[in-house]
Amino acid sequence: MNSIRHRIPLALLWLMACFAGWLALPAGGSQVETVAGPPAQYTWVHRLRIEGHLALHYSPDGAFSPDGSTLAVVTGARLALTSLSDARIQKVLHAHIPEISTLDIQSANFTSPERLFILASGLLRPPKRGAPPAAPELGFQWDIQQDALFGKVSAIGMGGGFLPVRYFPHLGYLALYKDSTFTVWNPLSGRGGSVKIPQLTHAPRLFDFSPDGHWLLLAQIEMNASPDPIVVLLKEHEFVNVLAGHHGVVLGMMFSRDGKKVATACEDGKVRIYSVPEWNLVETLAGNRGPVHWVEFSPDGNWIASAGEDQTVRIWSVATGKLVQTLTESRQPLLTVAFSPNGQYLVASAAREVQVWARQATD
Repeated sequence: MNSIRHRIPLALLWLMACFAGWLALPAGGSQVETVAGPPAQYTWVHRLRIEGHLALHYSPDGAFSPDGSTLAVVTGARLALTSLSDARIQKVLHAHIPEISTLDIQSANFTSPERLFILASGLLRPPKRGAPPAAPELGFQWDIQQDALFGKVSAIGMGGGFLPVRYFPHLGYLALYKDSTFTVWNPLSGRGGSVKIPQLTHAPRLFDFSPDGHWLLLAQIEMNASPDPIVVLLKEHEFVNVLAGHHGVVLGMMFSRDGKKVATACEDGKVRIYSVPEWNLVETLAGNRGPVHWVEFSPDGNWIASAGEDQTVRIWSVATGKLVQTLTESRQPLLTVAFSPNGQYLVASAAREVQVWARQATD
């Protein structure tokens, strides 16, 4: 990564340790369709709708504050910090960086109660007269209390040829791919590294790392006729298996927090659950009408939420594979979904609006 002012060094030692497994890583009334199956321990009730979006192409988990009480919603270069307990906007932040014009924020991720890590695009003003402005991906920290830049701005993927950056809130690292190599970087420490997968000769448009750093999943690989994701054992840098059984493009993949399961969201309208490390298909969840864009495990691993083109969020029991609730408040296709760290809230993002549900105990 290039800082606007200096180059940040990479520490390959951290990456190798991680990959070897040493690092553990107020709206109106609700519209709820309850589907036959085992009784849920709780139900989700619609709480509010917010104009804006969360991360649309990678995990929105980091939009929650560490205690799960606040949500950071993006609109252009503004950030609305919303209190989930009383359904009101606490503060609006206005990101402004003198060296950059036309700033457009893609995601805001809490790294502490006081700071956000922001990914954005913008025009970097040329250092010399007559030179064209660069338009890199930008990463920087923002101080919530001061509503000001904290530290420096880093230009990500300078030189071109990289796929769009993906950020992994649970790991605290972002990753890029180019020429059979994944580069990872911690925006807080400036440390990272790279790993080369010799068998990977074409770009994957989708990838995910396991929480313990053992595994890498690859999907939407260019020139590959099969939609089934490939499993990579990172310490060996080799393909070791596939997640078989998909009948369409895989649009989302997610490990459970304990790393023992993987769920995939597919263009064929189904969610599939696989065991780790056997990589066996253990459950197929059918019910969405149209492509499923995103899938997410609850923090306790008991539930899966899927977000789909049919404008619904569906809640599934991991233990039984049964659909227990369908949330129908959205009027736009839903692209991502996330549980709060404390499991009390569920959010789903479309391109221009965010829906929030609160968990309520059943009788």
